[in-house]
Amino acid sequence: MIFSACKTSEPTSKTSGQSAQVLSPPVEQINEDSLQYVLLKNRKERELLNYQASATRKVDILHTELDLIFDYQKTAVIGIAKISLTPFAKSQKTVMLDAKDFELGKIGGKTRGQESNLNYRYDQKQVEIYLPEALNLGDTLLLTIAYTAFPERNSGQGSEAITDTKGLYFIDPMDTIPGKPRMIWTQGETEHNSKWFPTIDKPNERFTQTIHLTVADSLVTISNGMLTKQKKLDNGMRKDTWELRIPHAPYLAAIAIGDFGKVEAKHEDLPLAYYVEKGYEKGAAKVFAHTPEMIAFFEKKLGVKFPWPKYDQIVVRDFVSGAMENTTASIFMEELRLTEREAIDSEWDYIIAHELFHQWFGDYVTAESWSNLTLNEAFANYSEYLWNEYKNGKDEAKLKLITEKETYFQEALSKKVNLIRFYYEDNEDMFDSHSYSKGGVILHMLRKYVGDELFFQSLNNYLTTHALSSVEVHDLRLAFEKTTGEDLNWFFNQWFLDKGHPELEVEVDYSIPENILISVSQRQDLKEFPLYKIPFEVSWYEEGSRKSKRFELNQAFQQFALENQTPVDQIYWDEEKNLLLEKTIKVDSAFMRKQFLESQVGVARYEALDSLVAWENFEVLQELIPSALKDELWSIRELALRITQSHPEWLLDSQDLEDLIFEIAEGDTRNSVRAGAIDVLGAYDPFKYQAALKRYVNDESYLIASSALMGLVALGEEGPGDDFMERFAGEDNFRIVIPMADYYLNTAKKGKGDWFEQKARSLKGEGLYYFLGYYAEYFVTFPEEGRDKALAFLFDKMENSNQVFVRLGAFQGLLGFADDEGVVARIKRIAAKESMPQVKNYFDYFLQALSDEN
Repeated sequence: MIFSACKTSEPTSKTSGQSAQVLSPPVEQINEDSLQYVLLKNRKERELLNYQASATRKVDILHTELDLIFDYQKTAVIGIAKISLTPFAKSQKTVMLDAKDFELGKIGGKTRGQESNLNYRYDQKQVEIYLPEALNLGDTLLLTIAYTAFPERNSGQGSEAITDTKGLYFIDPMDTIPGKPRMIWTQGETEHNSKWFPTIDKPNERFTQTIHLTVADSLVTISNGMLTKQKKLDNGMRKDTWELRIPHAPYLAAIAIGDFGKVEAKHEDLPLAYYVEKGYEKGAAKVFAHTPEMIAFFEKKLGVKFPWPKYDQIVVRDFVSGAMENTTASIFMEELRLTEREAIDSEWDYIIAHELFHQWFGDYVTAESWSNLTLNEAFANYSEYLWNEYKNGKDEAKLKLITEKETYFQEALSKKVNLIRFYYEDNEDMFDSHSYSKGGVILHMLRKYVGDELFFQSLNNYLTTHALSSVEVHDLRLAFEKTTGEDLNWFFNQWFLDKGHPELEVEVDYSIPENILISVSQRQDLKEFPLYKIPFEVSWYEEGSRKSKRFELNQAFQQFALENQTPVDQIYWDEEKNLLLEKTIKVDSAFMRKQFLESQVGVARYEALDSLVAWENFEVLQELIPSALKDELWSIRELALRITQSHPEWLLDSQDLEDLIFEIAEGDTRNSVRAGAIDVLGAYDPFKYQAALKRYVNDESYLIASSALMGLVALGEEGPGDDFMERFAGEDNFRIVIPMADYYLNTAKKGKGDWFEQKARSLKGEGLYYFLGYYAEYFVTFPEEGRDKALAFLFDKMENSNQVFVRLGAFQGLLGFADDEGVVARIKRIAAKESMPQVKNYFDYFLQALSDEN
C-alpha cells in the first residue's frame, strides 16, 4: 500500500422570455479580455448543448414479458416481447423504444380491447411505433414485437469498469474450445440490455418482468426473481419461466445459462444460491460463505430488510467487468471460480459486499441518470469499508479506505470533475474513480460528521422514502437534513457538486507545549476549486492515554489553539485518516518513530513504517521491526516482513529476530503473514530452513505452499531435486505454477515447452499476468521448444484480451523478442489499435525507449 496522501517526507511532504443575441467583437478589436470572454461564452454554449439530462419520460413501461430462444451458430437471440405501457404525463401518438441491432418482424398493439398491426420506423438503434389513435392517460397499450437480436453487431469499447457493450454474450457458442464451457450471460449497464430486448433503456424507467427461456434440458438458467415454471419440450429442450413481480430498472434485467452447479444457502426465509461450473461447488461454498451474515449485517445497519425475494450469485467465464448487481442475480468474473483449496485464502468479500449492497443502493433505490451514478457506486464502494470494519476491525477497514483515496488521487492527477456531473461525452465516462472511490470516502466523511446513529437513520430515511423509485443527489441531501435537522448544502455543494479536493499546508508550533498552535492554509487553486469547510480532529497522547479535540477549518488561513494544558511535544492532525485531502506538514524520522511507538491507531502505525521505508531510514526501521512483527494489526506484521525480506542481514545481528520470524512462520493466525515469514526465511538461509520449507510446501494454503516452494527454488541444483519438485508440476494454481516456471528457468530445463503452453492456456486473470513473463523468457531461452506458437499466443493476448493487465503482461513478454524486427513491427501495429489511452501511452513509452536503444 502507498500512502502518498498521508505519508510525510523529510523534512516536508505532501500527503495525501426574449433573448438578445450576443455578438463576438470583430477580430481586429479582440484584446486579451474580450478573447477570454469569447472562450468563456463558447465553453458555456457547449455545456448547454451537451447537458446530460435525466431521460424525459413520455411513457411508463409497466411490465415486460420476453419469450427467448438462442441461435448459437449465428450468436443471435430470437424473441417475442410483450410490453405493457401507459402514458407518463400526457397522451402519446407514438412510442419510442431502444432496440439496438435487431431484425424486426411484425409489431402488434392492443388497447381498449382492440388489436391492430402497427407501423414503425427503425434506424437500428431505436424503433418509433406509430399508434392509430392517441394513447391517453389511464390507457394501457400492450405491444407485441417479434425480433431477432444480434448482440455481436456494432459492439464496442465500454469503460474502465465495463469493457464491452454487447449486452448479451455467447461464450464458446459452438463448443470448440477444449475445457471451456458454453455459456450465455448478460451485462446491461449502462444501456446495453436493449441489445437483446426492446425497452426504454434508461435508469429512471422501472417495470416488472417475466422471462421465458428455451434451452437444452441439460442446462441451468438463472434470471431475476423466482423460477415459477419449468416445462419439458420436444427434442431435449426445456422452457423455464422467471418472474420478478417487483419493478426494477431495465439495466438490471439479466439472464445466465450454462451447465452450472448450484450451492444452496439461506438467510432466515430468504433463499440464496451460488452458481458455478460443476466441480467448483465446494469452493463456491467457501467463497460466498459470508453472504448470509452480510445480509443480516446490512439489514441491521440500514433498518431495511433485503428487498427482493431471493439472491443468487453466479460465476461466469470471460465476464467484462468485476461483477454486476443485477436484481436478485449478481454475476461475477471467473476469478471467483475456485477450488475448495484455493478458497482457503479467498479475499473476495469486498466484491461480494459491493454487489450485495447494490441490491439496496442501485436496485431498490436507483440513480435517475448516469450523472448521479455515484448514488449507486459510492454506497456500494463504502459497503466494503462497512463490512471490513464489522468483520475485521476499524484498523483493517481504514487501510482499505486509504487505498480508495490513493485510487482517486492517482486519477485526479489528470482528471478533476464534479462527482455529480451533467457534462460528459458518454455514459461510460461516469465509471471512474471519482464515482467509486471518491464517492465512498465522501460518504465516510459524512458519517464522521453527523455520527453513526444519525448517518444510518438518514440512510433508512432515504431508502424508505424513495423505495422502488429513482433519485438524484438532492434526495440524499434532503434525507440527511430531515433526519439530522441540519442544513447540509455546504457539504453536498463542495463534495458532490464541485470538483477537486483540499490541498492543505499545516504548521505546528510547539514553542508553548501547554497550548500548541496549529496553522492551516488551503492551497488549492480557488479559481478552479472550492474553499472548503473541513471539520477535523487533532489528537495527542498523555502517558499512553489518547486525547483529541475537534475543530473546523472554514477560511483560507486559520489558526487553532489546542489548549491542551498538559505539555506535549507531538500532536497528530487527522490521525485516523478520515479526510479526503492532500496535506503538507514538516516532520522527520524521529516524529515517525514516536508515532509508531505511541499511536493507538493502526493505520497511523502503518503510515509510520511506510514513511520510514520511503525515506530509507533503515536504522530506525531495524529498531522497530521486532515490535512491528508483534503488532495486533496483521497488515503491519505483513509490512514488517516485507521490509525484513529486503534486509535478511538483520537476522545475522539478532537471533531473537530470527526466532520470532520462525515462530510467525510456524503459527501466525493469518496465512498471508505466515507466507511472508517463510519468504524471509527463504531469502535469509534456505539451506538452514530446507526441512521446514519441505513441510510448509504441503500446507493446505496455496499462499504458504507457494512461499515455501519459492524458497526451495532458491536452492537451485542443491535443492531437494527433480523428483521432489516434479510433484508440483501438475498443479494449475498460479501460486504453484509460477515457482515451478522459475525452477525450470533457473535450472535450464529443456523439454518443458508443452508444460509452459498448457499452463498459459489454463491460467486466467491475475495468475496469467504474472506467468506471462516466465512464459516468454522460456521460449526466448529455448526457441526450439515452440517460439512461434508462443509468439502467436502472446500476440493474441496483447490484441484481444478484455483484461487490461493481461494485455500489458503480453506486451511485456513480447519485448523479450525485441531483437526480431518482424516481432517489433507487429507489436507496433497492435499497439496502434489499442483503444484505452492509458494502455496505449504505456505501449508507446516503451516502444519509443526501444527505438532509442536501437
